[in-house]
Amino acid sequence: MSLGHEIRERRRSLGLLQIDVAEMAGVSERFVREAEHDKPTLRLDKLAAVLDVLGLELHTRPRGAA
Repeated sequence: MSLGHEIRERRRSLGLLQIDVAEMAGVSERFVREAEHDKPTLRLDKLAAVLDVLGLELHTRPRGAA
């Protein structure tokens, strides 16, 4: 499952609109939309704000690791 899909599903499960998340995270509605569509170039600080609002965390792992 992609990050964008996770963001969209979490937002929906919380009953929030994209504009709601944007306002709470201090980003534009367009940014939320782009994050949900897996735009490859997103500012990490803004993405972190969106994830925080949604109660999500971003984790890393070595390439190729399952």
